[in-house]
Amino acid sequence: MKGRVLIVAGSDSGGGAGIQADIKAVTALDGFGMTAITALTAQDTRGVHGVVGVDPAFIAQQMALVLADLGADAIKTGMLHSAAVIGTVATVLAAQAPTVPVVVDPVMVAKGGHRLLQEAAERTLIERLLPRATVVTPNLPEAEALAGFTIANETDMVRAGRAVLALGPKAVLVKGGHLDGSPEVVDLLVSADGVTRFSHPRIATRSTHGTGCTLASAIACGLAQHLTLIDAVGRARDYVRRAIETAPGFGSGHGPLNHAVTFDPAWRDRADR
Repeated sequence: MKGRVLIVAGSDSGGGAGIQADIKAVTALDGFGMTAITALTAQDTRGVHGVVGVDPAFIAQQMALVLADLGADAIKTGMLHSAAVIGTVATVLAAQAPTVPVVVDPVMVAKGGHRLLQEAAERTLIERLLPRATVVTPNLPEAEALAGFTIANETDMVRAGRAVLALGPKAVLVKGGHLDGSPEVVDLLVSADGVTRFSHPRIATRSTHGTGCTLASAIACGLAQHLTLIDAVGRARDYVRRAIETAPGFGSGHGPLNHAVTFDPAWRDRADR
């Protein structure tokens, strides 16, 4: 079934997020993952302790060589920490992958609070990358930053999704995991066709490291395998939920998921249609 996914993102030395989580997720869903690494991070389950950026020219070289030789059926972007990196990625996409679906995870702040996107780069993200996105997948803090207002409930999530949609992407998945006090986790997919609501009961766990990276890569894998966007999001959410439920419990902070989890095989049949 496969599906070639080029992942443009940073590395996580703890293995729970970033490139490591991306490759694991794509592989678990029977896709083929390829990478262009944008940064190295020193991190564990407690937070990010250091970041070393990769030269934008070398990021471009990684992307260009993969696209020219192996090709890609979908592209996922994650940690792009500077305006120069975002501009470089957007330029390569325009030149070598103008019609390939792109999932943009607008990584701005790590779960522990460490800023992963320089504030000056936010404008470049909005101007150069969001208009290229098939879907952008902000969590609530990221959606608030992009939309420019505080999100307190589902109505605000819809408003924020429409505000981000106005910046140019084809669709916006507003992730509601940070919405305090709710017994369920609600994600809203907002597009020109309307709003699709996804929900499942909230899981009481500290094993949530890398959920955003994992979800975005799982969505990209679904698009690479010719699922519709709604089906790709639905399958990705099911996969992440099962990965959280069966997490190994490693680390003393926000622990990693079980990326090797198996789940409803009917989703594989859907992807073959």
